[in-house]
Amino acid sequence: MPHSTEKLNDLNGPILLSTKVLLVLCFACFTLLLMSLTQKSIHFAIATGLLLAPKLMQAEKKAVMPPGAATAGPYSPGVLSNGTLYVAGQIGRDASGNIPDAFEDEVKACLANVDRILKHAGVSAADAVAVQVYLTDMDLFERMNKVYMGYFPDPRPARTTVGVAKLVGKARIEITVTADASKVKK
Repeated sequence: MPHSTEKLNDLNGPILLSTKVLLVLCFACFTLLLMSLTQKSIHFAIATGLLLAPKLMQAEKKAVMPPGAATAGPYSPGVLSNGTLYVAGQIGRDASGNIPDAFEDEVKACLANVDRILKHAGVSAADAVAVQVYLTDMDLFERMNKVYMGYFPDPRPARTTVGVAKLVGKARIEITVTADASKVKK
C-alpha cells in the first residue's frame, strides 16, 4: 500500500541517514574494486569507510541570525539542523528594545520576533510544529491565547504553556518554536 506524502516526509531523517551509510558502503566497495582482493586491501577499505562514516553522518547545523538581531547571551536566535528550525525563546521586546506596557502588545512583539527568525530561515508560522509558551502570570493565559490564535494558522502546532516565576527583565511572556524546514533549500 503506498504511503501518503505526510508519512514519507516523516521518514526523511532515517532515509537521509540510510543514504549516508549507503554512500560509505559504496565507497568501501569501490575501494575494493580498485585494489586487489588481498586481506590488507579489505582492511584498508573497511578502515576508510569507518573513518569517513562519522563525517558523513554528522548533523548539519546552521545559525539563523536575522539582520539586526541582538541576543542577550551566548546563543543563536535560531538554529537550522537537518530540516528542522529551532527558535530560541523570544520575549516581547519591540523594535526599540522596550517591552510594551499593554500585555497584548507584548505578545504581538514576541510573535513578531519569532516571525523574523522564521522568515529569515525561509519558513513561516504555518510550518511550526511545536510551541512552548512561558507566562509569569497564568491569569494572562486567555489574553495571550487571543493574540496567539491570530498568528498560527490551522492546523495549529502542538503547544505547551507553563507558568514561571520570572523571565528576563520585565517580560511577562517568552515563546520558543520548533518548525519544519525540510522544504528550505540549502
